[in-house]
Amino acid sequence: MSFLGEYEIKLDAKGRMRLPGVLKQQLNPEGKGRFVVNRGFEECLEIYPIDIWEKVRKKVERLNQFKKKERAFIRYFLRGATEIVLDGADRLNLPQHLLDYAGIKGDAIITPGKNTLELWDKTKYEKELAMDSDSFADLAEDVLGDIDIDIENIKE
Repeated sequence: MSFLGEYEIKLDAKGRMRLPGVLKQQLNPEGKGRFVVNRGFEECLEIYPIDIWEKVRKKVERLNQFKKKERAFIRYFLRGATEIVLDGADRLNLPQHLLDYAGIKGDAIITPGKNTLELWDKTKYEKELAMDSDSFADLAEDVLGDIDIDIENIKE
């Protein structure tokens, strides 16, 4: 599953956000509006559709709890993971402790991650992505420079 779009949203005083209709249309209907929200990297929140969360959780559960680094990762990654469900008004009620972690109070940005949605405080998001086109070109070269993307032969 891959999401498209970047949307400015507002959280209400109760920590609820309305999921943009365009994103709702991109969801797997079998998920029935169920998600897991958790701490992300760089102080944002990751919102996993339930089917994606289950795949990620299964990978995490394969880690060896008898290895200190793996145990630490399991503990840190799973702490705070909370199931949330779209209500009748297409809102998600986000836990306050996770909103505090990400510093999200009112204005926020929801944008695609890899098979997830990232929810950012608007100001933090703008700082995180503050990069000129030359810097982005350098980053693209570092990350993808050794990969020849042959559009004609991409297997679906």
